[in-house]
Amino acid sequence: MARRYSDSNPEEDRSKRHASPEPRLTSSEAADEYSPLIRKKSASDQAPNGTEDIDVGDILPEDETSTRMLILHEFWVLFRGSIPVIMAYTLQNSLQTVSILIVGRASPQDLSTAAFSYMFAMCSGWLIGMGGSTALDTLASSTFTGSKNKHDLGILLQRSFLVLGLFYVPVAVLWTVSEHLFRLLGQPEQLCKDSAKFLTCLIPGGLGYIAFETMKKYLQAQEIMRPGTYVLLITSPISAALNYLFVYTLGYWLSFLGLVLYARFVAGGECWGGFSRRALQNLGTFAKLAALGVVHVGTEWWAFEIVALAAGRLGEVDLASQSVIMTADQVLNTIPFGIGVAASARVGNMLGLRNGKGAARSANTAAWLSMLMGGVVLAILLATKNVFAKIFNDDEAVVKLTAEVLPYVALFQVADGLNGSCGGSLRGMGRQHIGE
Repeated sequence: MARRYSDSNPEEDRSKRHASPEPRLTSSEAADEYSPLIRKKSASDQAPNGTEDIDVGDILPEDETSTRMLILHEFWVLFRGSIPVIMAYTLQNSLQTVSILIVGRASPQDLSTAAFSYMFAMCSGWLIGMGGSTALDTLASSTFTGSKNKHDLGILLQRSFLVLGLFYVPVAVLWTVSEHLFRLLGQPEQLCKDSAKFLTCLIPGGLGYIAFETMKKYLQAQEIMRPGTYVLLITSPISAALNYLFVYTLGYWLSFLGLVLYARFVAGGECWGGFSRRALQNLGTFAKLAALGVVHVGTEWWAFEIVALAAGRLGEVDLASQSVIMTADQVLNTIPFGIGVAASARVGNMLGLRNGKGAARSANTAAWLSMLMGGVVLAILLATKNVFAKIFNDDEAVVKLTAEVLPYVALFQVADGLNGSCGGSLRGMGRQHIGE
């Protein structure tokens, strides 16, 4: 059974507990994509990967703790775990949100161009990183607690770099010809030209974003949630100070390098184990999970992109208003997505420990937490609907139209939050197909 730890820095403690080498398994014994998330437990089974020494969020003994205390404890663990994830994603989004805020003050046309381009980038290239890396939500967290060979996690990291890098190739090609695509979709000529130039500059940075997202998942599978926030607190101001090209060419590569340094010198690097040919095995299974993750995460984003394409045909004010709503939803989405990431890691770790009851409790608690947070967001949006758009643009027509639409955005925040948390739990169980 997993022990409970009360040390002040669990990430450093985890690194110390894994400092001693562990025996490697044969290929038939090691956990991989085909291993069941919950295996039948025999009387002779030993705790996997030395799990009596693994901290997965202070697991309380089931037979010694009341149900009420177990639920409250799980609520606190998920809330605590989701906060740094939400902060990290918020800081990531701040790179483009700040740009939209600055550009949007100039005119509704500039606001429309910037927001439209960012949304298209997110719905294609960024989605490879954020959605495709969720394959690690399924595989990495359960591998960390369920495999006796800690280096299996490093193999998954290498495999994700390879698969997601290949996924990004057609996206990069699409961005280079996006001007013709937008023209075919009936967008204004100036928007087609400006957005195409923007996306071409983003191509190098997109690969850095994918690497950064993947590295975050590798650390989150080990219940190391904070380094993404630490790194972005440093790189976000640096990126904001650089010019437009260097922000997106270097910004996420700097963030990725920061995570690598954190894993190497603080915590998380013990599972790396060096480059291995094993990373080339089971690529098809990993690619399938990654593709399902892209679709799962991308369905809502694609819906917004379709609406943006339609708004672009209606006129400048309509597209500007839609741009405000898209940007706001993108920032607000970090809350349920962060809870979902914490739930993925928690559920996956529980399943790796063969604790099905604990995994179910984690999933249910995450759902309630997301609905609570969704209710808070709903109240804030309704209270600020008449002035919300002024954050982005002072044009009275844009402010008025946004105020008319914003209540509808507010109303689906609870459902959207539930979707995010439940999606995270499904990824932790390897059941992405249910969320399609």
